[in-house]
Amino acid sequence: MEFIVLALMLLLGLVSTICSILILIAAFQDEVWKGLLCFFCGIYWLYYALLEFQHPKKGLILLGVFAPGLIAVLLSAAASALVVGTNAL
Repeated sequence: MEFIVLALMLLLGLVSTICSILILIAAFQDEVWKGLLCFFCGIYWLYYALLEFQHPKKGLILLGVFAPGLIAVLLSAAASALVVGTNAL
Protein backbone atom coordinates (compact mmCIF):
# COMPACT_ATOMS: atom_id res chain seq x y z
CA MET A 1 0.00 0.00 0.00
CA GLU A 2 2.78 2.40 0.90
CA PHE A 3 4.45 1.77 -2.47
CA ILE A 4 1.27 2.76 -4.34
CA VAL A 5 0.94 5.97 -2.32
CA LEU A 6 4.61 6.79 -2.87
CA ALA A 7 4.34 6.15 -6.62
CA LEU A 8 1.22 8.33 -6.85
CA MET A 9 2.91 11.12 -4.92
CA LEU A 10 5.91 10.89 -7.25
CA LEU A 11 3.64 11.11 -10.29
CA LEU A 12 1.80 14.12 -8.84
CA GLY A 13 5.11 15.82 -8.13
CA LEU A 14 6.17 15.24 -11.71
CA VAL A 15 2.93 16.78 -13.03
CA SER A 16 3.38 19.80 -10.78
CA THR A 17 7.00 20.25 -11.84
CA ILE A 18 6.15 20.07 -15.55
CA CYS A 19 3.37 22.65 -15.19
CA SER A 20 5.69 24.94 -13.20
CA ILE A 21 8.32 24.67 -15.93
CA LEU A 22 5.69 25.63 -18.54
CA ILE A 23 5.01 28.83 -16.60
CA LEU A 24 8.74 29.50 -16.24
CA ILE A 25 9.27 29.05 -19.99
CA ALA A 26 6.43 31.50 -20.67
CA ALA A 27 8.05 34.03 -18.32
CA PHE A 28 11.36 33.76 -20.18
CA GLN A 29 9.57 34.13 -23.52
CA ASP A 30 7.81 37.24 -22.25
CA GLU A 31 10.93 38.98 -20.89
CA VAL A 32 14.27 37.58 -19.78
CA TRP A 33 14.21 39.53 -16.52
CA LYS A 34 10.76 38.14 -15.71
CA GLY A 35 12.05 34.62 -16.28
CA LEU A 36 15.06 35.20 -14.05
CA LEU A 37 12.91 36.77 -11.36
CA CYS A 38 10.48 33.84 -11.54
CA PHE A 39 13.38 31.41 -11.26
CA PHE A 40 14.97 33.08 -8.25
CA CYS A 41 11.96 34.53 -6.42
CA GLY A 42 9.00 32.30 -5.65
CA ILE A 43 6.70 35.17 -4.73
CA TYR A 44 7.17 36.76 -8.15
CA TRP A 45 6.61 33.34 -9.76
CA LEU A 46 3.27 33.16 -7.97
CA TYR A 47 2.39 36.71 -9.06
CA TYR A 48 3.37 35.96 -12.65
CA ALA A 49 1.48 32.65 -12.71
CA LEU A 50 -1.74 34.15 -11.37
CA LEU A 51 -1.80 37.58 -13.00
CA GLU A 52 0.52 37.82 -16.02
CA PHE A 53 0.66 34.29 -17.41
CA GLN A 54 -1.35 34.11 -20.64
CA HIS A 55 -2.13 30.71 -22.13
CA PRO A 56 -5.25 29.17 -23.67
CA LYS A 57 -5.18 26.45 -20.99
CA LYS A 58 -4.12 28.65 -18.08
CA GLY A 59 -6.68 27.14 -15.71
CA LEU A 60 -5.55 23.58 -16.37
CA ILE A 61 -1.88 24.50 -15.99
CA LEU A 62 -2.49 26.28 -12.70
CA LEU A 63 -4.58 23.33 -11.55
CA GLY A 64 -1.68 21.09 -12.53
CA VAL A 65 0.64 23.18 -10.35
CA PHE A 66 -1.45 23.52 -7.19
CA ALA A 67 -3.78 20.48 -7.06
CA PRO A 68 -1.05 17.80 -6.95
CA GLY A 69 0.49 19.47 -3.92
CA LEU A 70 -2.80 19.41 -2.07
CA ILE A 71 -3.48 15.81 -3.08
CA ALA A 72 0.05 14.80 -2.04
CA VAL A 73 -0.46 16.35 1.40
CA LEU A 74 -3.74 14.49 1.82
CA LEU A 75 -2.16 11.22 0.66
CA SER A 76 0.75 11.71 3.03
CA ALA A 77 -1.61 12.28 5.93
CA ALA A 78 -3.64 9.21 5.00
CA ALA A 79 -0.50 7.08 4.65
CA SER A 80 0.84 8.22 8.02
CA ALA A 81 -2.54 7.46 9.59
CA LEU A 82 -2.36 3.96 8.12
CA VAL A 83 1.15 3.46 9.50
CA VAL A 84 0.11 4.68 12.94
CA GLY A 85 -2.95 2.43 12.79
CA THR A 86 -0.86 -0.65 11.95
CA ASN A 87 1.67 0.11 14.66
CA ALA A 88 -1.09 0.30 17.26
CA LEU A 89 -1.94 -3.37 16.69
